[in-house]
Amino acid sequence: MDMRVGTWNVENLFRPGAGFGPANGEVYRAKLDGLAATIDRMAPDVLGLQEVGSPEALEDLVDRLGAGWQTALSLDFDPRHPIRVAFLSRHPMRVVADVRDFPAQLSPVQVTDPDAAGVVSGATRSGRGVLAVEVDPPGGRPLLAACCHLKSKLLSFPPVGGRPRFQPRDEGERARVAAYALARRAAEAVAVRDLATRLLRSGGEDGRTTPVVVLGDLNDEPAAATTQVLYGPPGSQLGSGGFDRPDDGDGLRLFNLAERIPAQQRFTRRFGGRGEMIDHILVSRVLVEPLPVVEVVRQAGVDALPDVTTAGPRPATPASDHAAVLAHLTV
Repeated sequence: MDMRVGTWNVENLFRPGAGFGPANGEVYRAKLDGLAATIDRMAPDVLGLQEVGSPEALEDLVDRLGAGWQTALSLDFDPRHPIRVAFLSRHPMRVVADVRDFPAQLSPVQVTDPDAAGVVSGATRSGRGVLAVEVDPPGGRPLLAACCHLKSKLLSFPPVGGRPRFQPRDEGERARVAAYALARRAAEAVAVRDLATRLLRSGGEDGRTTPVVVLGDLNDEPAAATTQVLYGPPGSQLGSGGFDRPDDGDGLRLFNLAERIPAQQRFTRRFGGRGEMIDHILVSRVLVEPLPVVEVVRQAGVDALPDVTTAGPRPATPASDHAAVLAHLTV
């Protein structure tokens, strides 16, 4: 059966009054209207969302979408910025995992400069939970889908006087904090890959026949080292010379569908004046036969994505700073 599976970072979906939410009710209603119109146009069977704030805001969005939608929302998030991942589905689904811990073999990842006593803070968990569901479409095989949101490349620095800070004191601090962010994103990618491997093997040890999709904002492009952690055994990605030659690694590989997007459309965010492909759909081997059609979907009513250069909320802006990605799969 054909299934339309998508991913979208909806950017700080909170009700008005929350610290990261819209400035007022008018902006909030415009945001919900734009999100709902875009989802209606996409007509997904399953949609992974990132940056969902309150459960109530997700309910408000579903109310605009009409009847027939099921939701699943991660219960694990950083309370300092309580954005989380979620799923919308037109078909029955059940949560099979909501994880945040790094694999036990990873040492804690340094995330701050040493404090006055020389103590270094180390992270053992992702900033946001990784949510996995099993979707049971009528007439098709169950689909296992995981949704994630990895650490951003947009840097924030230790607050001063309780106020957030998005500019470094000096170049040394900027370089160190960038390294901490990269190490954390890499560890988060390892955690997602660990979950993906377990999902693949749930349908058989070699994973060859298990329909698995990993969706999310990976905060880096297809060739980035952190993104490639998710691919599994090296080689045979779409567009490579080895893709059409099956080998022993195929059962545990995830294939990035970005290659299926026309080159001129292959970006989901603008950063510093250039387009970046940072929102991804990765699928197991059984889902690339036949090769899926994949498209980038801009938000309804938005002519162009904004050019993002700094961290921090945009409370006066009703549109997301990301485009969605939609794949047409055969399950």
